[in-house]
Amino acid sequence: MNGIKNAVYTNKGIRLLVKNQYISNVESGSTRTEIKHWVKLFFGIKVIAMNSHRLPVKGRRMRPIMGHTMHYRRMIITH
Repeated sequence: MNGIKNAVYTNKGIRLLVKNQYISNVESGSTRTEIKHWVKLFFGIKVIAMNSHRLPVKGRRMRPIMGHTMHYRRMIITH
């Protein structure tokens, strides 16, 4: 379960729980089939649909050097 980072509990995420949809952050390098396999294996639910999007990168300044936060994707999984 290396690809699934954590579940997201926001206002939208709680509203989607009623519709049998879960939101979680996943690593950007993982594919949709890998995530579908991990969800089926570890949580024991059948995945009907998956939607994903990349979140915008936030800038972080460390004195004169401008950096950015880690890249990750957010998946909405319908079962």
